[in-house]
Amino acid sequence: MFTIPIVYEDNHLLVADKPPNILSQKDSTGDMDMLTLLKQDIKMRYNKPGNVYLGLVHRLDRPVGGVMLFAKTSKSAARLSEQIKRQELSRTYLALIHGQPSKHQSTLVHYLLKDDKRNLVSVVRKDMKGAKEAILDYHVVRQQADISLVKVKLRTGRPHQIRVQFAHLGHPLYGDQRYGRNPKTIGQQIGLWSYEISCLHPITKKNMKFNSSPFKHKPWSQFQSQLDII
Repeated sequence: MFTIPIVYEDNHLLVADKPPNILSQKDSTGDMDMLTLLKQDIKMRYNKPGNVYLGLVHRLDRPVGGVMLFAKTSKSAARLSEQIKRQELSRTYLALIHGQPSKHQSTLVHYLLKDDKRNLVSVVRKDMKGAKEAILDYHVVRQQADISLVKVKLRTGRPHQIRVQFAHLGHPLYGDQRYGRNPKTIGQQIGLWSYEISCLHPITKKNMKFNSSPFKHKPWSQFQSQLDII
């Protein structure tokens, strides 16, 4: 069975390191997904009979890798969902974008609309029906050639948010097959990684922080020396 690396686990939380190109949860393709694989892993490791509960706290797009948080009880899931609503659960990403933004550090605010049939998200007017506000903060860590390494902190968690907002800014993500440059380039890995999640433990209220580094993988390896300044 395919094994997912576990970053942290207790009776209430499970934090895993999602490999790129695995679904967060099951969809119509029938391809393997994080939720199913982790449930199977828990069932085997603890010899649990019957169904295993595991709550999906947040999602990562299929091509995106990195740290991912799950709840092992319904009480934990509810409390973590409340932290997301109150913006107490912090999610930080690393992105590789084409070019360099005119502002080294800024906040991006757009309104996004998702076309569910095509699975595409667009930037639209604020008053358009179904539009949802999307906010993120970013700062440029380093630039090499035409690629900038950017640290991104989400304030909202809209579908494809980081990918769409930077593409709208004129700096699409490296290797983005949906919103980026050269979308037909086969096998080019997207430059987006779930780098850090911090939250209050849903039971103990202790501050928790979990990380995942992409720098052993391409195309991130060219920025390996910048790991200490992120």
